[in-house]
Amino acid sequence: MNKSLLSATAAAVLLAGVGLASAQSSSSTTTTTWTNDQGQAIRQYSTTQHYSSFSDPALKPSVGMALPDSVTLYPVPQTAQIPQSDSYSYTIINDQPVVVERTTRKVVHTWE
Repeated sequence: MNKSLLSATAAAVLLAGVGLASAQSSSSTTTTTWTNDQGQAIRQYSTTQHYSSFSDPALKPSVGMALPDSVTLYPVPQTAQIPQSDSYSYTIINDQPVVVERTTRKVVHTWE
């Protein structure tokens, strides 16, 4: 009797742990597919707003890189049609649009 109660308890704990791990992994990350049309919309919007490109030949943004505070970030324009656009900002670096995760300033996408 004790063995079956112990086995049942161990199985319940294991299943609960698997359920928690599954719930955490599915809600913590969002994947966004970026299109060339979105990059073009950002580029065009920047031109109409007269936003200037941050120019620094040594700065080559890549995905995962945190941008320095000296780089100005702008709200993503509605014309870019980016899901969850309130989570992102953008900037133009060396004439190329760059999408940034707003709270961490980390680059999430670049267009070349």
